[in-house]
Amino acid sequence: MRVNFVLSEVATGLRRNLTMTVAMILTTAISLGLMGTGLLIAGMISDMKEIYYDKVQVSIFLADGVTDEQRSAIEQQLSDSSEVQSFIYESKEEAYERFRQQFSQQPELVENTPPDALPESFRVELVNPERYEVIAAEFPNGQNGVDQVRDEGDFLDRLFSLLNGARNATIAVAVVQALAALLLISNTIQLAAFNRRNETNIMRLVGASRWYTQLPFILEAALAGLIGALLAVGGLVLTKVLFVDKTLAGPIKAGIIPPVDWGAIATISPVIAAAGVGLAAVAAYVTLRLYVRL
Repeated sequence: MRVNFVLSEVATGLRRNLTMTVAMILTTAISLGLMGTGLLIAGMISDMKEIYYDKVQVSIFLADGVTDEQRSAIEQQLSDSSEVQSFIYESKEEAYERFRQQFSQQPELVENTPPDALPESFRVELVNPERYEVIAAEFPNGQNGVDQVRDEGDFLDRLFSLLNGARNATIAVAVVQALAALLLISNTIQLAAFNRRNETNIMRLVGASRWYTQLPFILEAALAGLIGALLAVGGLVLTKVLFVDKTLAGPIKAGIIPPVDWGAIATISPVIAAAGVGLAAVAAYVTLRLYVRL
């Protein structure tokens, strides 16, 4: 009987404050959706680091006037170095062919690039990619046939710095939205308690505990938080189906970016649901304790 009464009070409260409840649900859904997006981006960044950093190479570009003796000396030095895991030599012709394949979708760029424009090079894979400085010191620029030593890790660092910034910005917006949702939950609970003050006062007079009179309001907030979490999860599913799997299908197939697996969404969904229910319930409880006397 008590359970039925509490549930009926929850339904009544949601119905009486329908517009504010809808606003609370939508705000909660947006904040949780952004939080889930930030978590997915963090997972993608981690997967991309595993993909790219394992393939980081140091390119030793040779000068135009390099001699066979200098080229052989560089090759021997790379073979003897304990920092080098493997390396390959790429001639001007091979470099140009790779350039043509990479930019096959931009024929004007390929046509305007002469075959001898790209330098020959050694592409070196290091045992420890973070020790690029050691290789740079062994092959100084402009000496012994070396034109330039370039570390691909520098570009990756800038790329991941940009991606981390996007993730942090998404999470920051999610935090702001979450604060707005918490304030809206607090206002909704205060309004609901005020509208039902006569009922709760009667319940207190007949011996109902404070916790028993507060429970319907807390359940209202928790239910709204759960609905918002479900909408957020639905938004993530639609984003994967309509955007990631379609718009980003090409880069994913090419291995440029990792796919968003259903397992990642399944892992994040309980976190979103728990956050939505927990934050809403805690906000309602704190509001009732601080601002409302039931």
